[in-house]
Amino acid sequence: MRAVVNRRYGGPEVVELADMPDPIPRAGDIVVRVEATDLTAADAALRSGSPFAARLFAGLTRPRLAVLGADFAGTVAAVGDGVTRFSVGDAVWGATGAAMGAHAELVVVPQEGAVALRPASLTATEAASLVDATALAFLRDTAALKAGERILINGASGAVGTAAVQLAVDMGAEVTAVCSAERLDLVRELGASHAFDYRAVDVTALPERFDVVFDVVGNMGYRRACRILTPTGRYLITVPTAGALGWHLLTLGSRGRRSRIAFTGLRKASVVRGDLEATGALVASGRIRAVVDEVYPFARGRDAHAHVARGKAGHVILTP
Repeated sequence: MRAVVNRRYGGPEVVELADMPDPIPRAGDIVVRVEATDLTAADAALRSGSPFAARLFAGLTRPRLAVLGADFAGTVAAVGDGVTRFSVGDAVWGATGAAMGAHAELVVVPQEGAVALRPASLTATEAASLVDATALAFLRDTAALKAGERILINGASGAVGTAAVQLAVDMGAEVTAVCSAERLDLVRELGASHAFDYRAVDVTALPERFDVVFDVVGNMGYRRACRILTPTGRYLITVPTAGALGWHLLTLGSRGRRSRIAFTGLRKASVVRGDLEATGALVASGRIRAVVDEVYPFARGRDAHAHVARGKAGHVILTP
């Protein structure tokens, strides 16, 4: 099979297309022929080895996993002994989690893993862009966002941000979105009540106070966010920096302002399957939609990584 690989840390130039051995399913495994796979900011961090915290997972001096990618959509190509939940030919979507490996023509996952039958209404490209439930986990589980609350989303036009805007609106919150000027119309279209260009406005100087600040890009920081949080506000950050981890620990148990980080990629497979079902229902009812910026073939993996590095509106998808 072919796969998009990086065998050393660096910029998009380290990415290459390579031949790899086809995976062989063990008992209880399925092999999925990938039709589309998401290329995320997390993949870019693991490819570059920056921030350094990424290397604690990926390998200190060189990548431990040459094939990145967690979220995929495709068709079951083979099944191992004892597989009962899936059959060859089934359209599926799911995530490999910490094992990665989805940026390949074939990926193997356990039938009891984070994989489910794909809704017929979704194309493979749409499905791959909707697998990641980071926004859902942060807003529903970590923040427990409620109807009527006010939320500011910093980095609202990216993959997680566009999902967060839509989900927060669906939950009944009033959404303020922060992104680049050229993407203000997009976040308004997704339901944001207010939208600011981060280059033109210091949102931490706004007179409004927010129940939740979701720092998707991770460049605001808890101290600055406190300027615009209510006395019991929640600051959420997706980037596991030392500072983020420190503030998370320092504010544990606080009844006032608090900082929270969640390692959504390490959730149990059963939880992810539940999120896939919930996401499918939201899409089917027209309450959220896929936001895809560009689709690249595997052969243009470097270009896809460069696209993510310079910023994107929604998702960048790879296809074999």
